Amino acid sequence: MGPRVKAYLQLCRPPNLPTAAADILAGMSISGLFAGIGIFAIPTVDWFPFFMLVLASVFLYAGGVVLNDVFDIAIDKVERPERPIPSGMVPLGKARSFGFGLLLVGIYFAFLVNINSGIISIFLALAILSYDKFAKHHAFIGPLNMGICRGLNLLMGISLLNSMENWPYVLVPIVFIFAVTMISRGEVHGKNKGNILLAGLLYVAVLSGVFYLHQVYANGDLWYLLFLGLFAFMVFKPLIRAYQHNTPENIKKAVKSGVLSIILLDAAMAVAHANLIIGVLTLLLLPLSMYLAKQFAVT
Repeated sequence: MGPRVKAYLQLCRPPNLPTAAADILAGMSISGLFAGIGIFAIPTVDWFPFFMLVLASVFLYAGGVVLNDVFDIAIDKVERPERPIPSGMVPLGKARSFGFGLLLVGIYFAFLVNINSGIISIFLALAILSYDKFAKHHAFIGPLNMGICRGLNLLMGISLLNSMENWPYVLVPIVFIFAVTMISRGEVHGKNKGNILLAGLLYVAVLSGVFYLHQVYANGDLWYLLFLGLFAFMVFKPLIRAYQHNTPENIKKAVKSGVLSIILLDAAMAVAHANLIIGVLTLLLLPLSMYLAKQFAVT
């Protein structure tokens, strides 16, 4: 792989992209796409809209992180000069065009599914741009805006069958990503014990919320608790270490673990509304993310 190609890929944060696809799988499960399908049955669904929504989510996410670096060029020149844009590997103008192009392709794929998915994708793109350009500089609005992006991504998956009765699930990724983004505020300088403590409380709220929503909307078997337990272990272990030893390195590990563990959270919600096989298929995105995390930066 040439250095320029790798630089463009780095802008897209490849380890994070499977987490966007996991949101869609969870949303589709919540929408009822796999309802009534036996645990060992191959789902007999229309795969075209399935893949279109996954691609829409991945392209929108990629466009968002590319434009995040575009808008952060001044800061990155000082704090992270090794990144593709400040290092000169990717010219600023080309990076900007690349990012907006990815967003437009994502919106196009969403409209190929149905009008609701397309409209949600537009709001998601606007939320992404709002965070990249303005909200991320605000201590509260920034993390909330980032959470809303994840919530809309999940909602895009739910919209596959034009069924929005289970929309309260959107609150789960909003709260969780709010917490992860709060932790990331200390990635460069450390000393964010207050944010870490708040994030821990929000993680507990997320776990409680998934349990409650399962009782209200799914009320199926309890296999989802296995995935929820794995999720709790993956997020709390590095979080506790980052609180005990509040260094930028440990904070980055807590953020990285939080981002990748979204797949486990999505798997838990997928199992609650589908079956164990759908959860395992979602979970398979985690080793892919972890492998890519060894090749590319997560944050």
